[in-house]
Amino acid sequence: MTTPPDLESLRLLVHVAELGSVGRAARAMGIAQPSATKRLAALERRTGVPLLVRGPQGSTLTADGKLVVAWAATLLAAVGEFTESVSALRSSRSATLRIASSLTIAEALLPRWLSELRVAEPEVHVGLTVTNSTEVARLVLSDDEWDLGFVEGPTLTEGLASKVVGEDRLIVVVAPGHPWSRRRRPVLPAELAATPLVVRETGSGTRETLDRLLRAHDPVTPQLALGSNAAVTGAAVAGIAPAVLSRHAVETTLAAGSLVEVPVADLRLERRLRAVWPKGRRLSGPAATLLTIIANR
Repeated sequence: MTTPPDLESLRLLVHVAELGSVGRAARAMGIAQPSATKRLAALERRTGVPLLVRGPQGSTLTADGKLVVAWAATLLAAVGEFTESVSALRSSRSATLRIASSLTIAEALLPRWLSELRVAEPEVHVGLTVTNSTEVARLVLSDDEWDLGFVEGPTLTEGLASKVVGEDRLIVVVAPGHPWSRRRRPVLPAELAATPLVVRETGSGTRETLDRLLRAHDPVTPQLALGSNAAVTGAAVAGIAPAVLSRHAVETTLAAGSLVEVPVADLRLERRLRAVWPKGRRLSGPAATLLTIIANR
């Protein structure tokens, strides 16, 4: 035998052993009896051994046929287990949503969005990696592991499709004792650029937005560049220097009076927040559901 027999022929032989006749086995599998007879004859030719003894009362297995049926039953059970395992794996993957998100979106917006997703699809498991917007774009483009990314920078990396999921605004904040907390006139762009600030690290959407806004004003080197909104907020509360952050990131601190917002003139500090994924990929499953939830808010 140069090639293994097809699984359906083996399944038919097992049915014959269980039901006692080719006709009953054919009906169990939903095929015509002549077709079943031809399949069994082909199976005997392929194995090279007689499998059945046919008589007026039905069909019985030869000694070799009984061995083949035992082996076939083991093989079919293994195939069934394999099929079920793959199906379970596919279901598990479809019920898992892998997200890479920028820090501000992850802290301020994703918890509400994911809470609504859990109500809509309670079986979904979410894996979340939080990093800056540049790294989010790199991850989503370079690895199929990620279903969706969220970024907040002013530019979109080539190769990414996107959907706007929200609006945000950068604000300048200082500690209550800072001189800017008492000024009556807004800070001008050139004045802001000439001030050493506490800012997010290079690669974050907040930092990229700020750098673009101040580029024409020859900005000075930041006083501190820190890797999280909490660290920047803490430095501003400590009075180290004015800070520039997403309003989402400092709402609680502003409400508590630990920071004061400073108005800025002639700068468009608004920005768009985006969901991103590789161009050409059609979003489906939990990723598509999440975007629908966000759009309907």
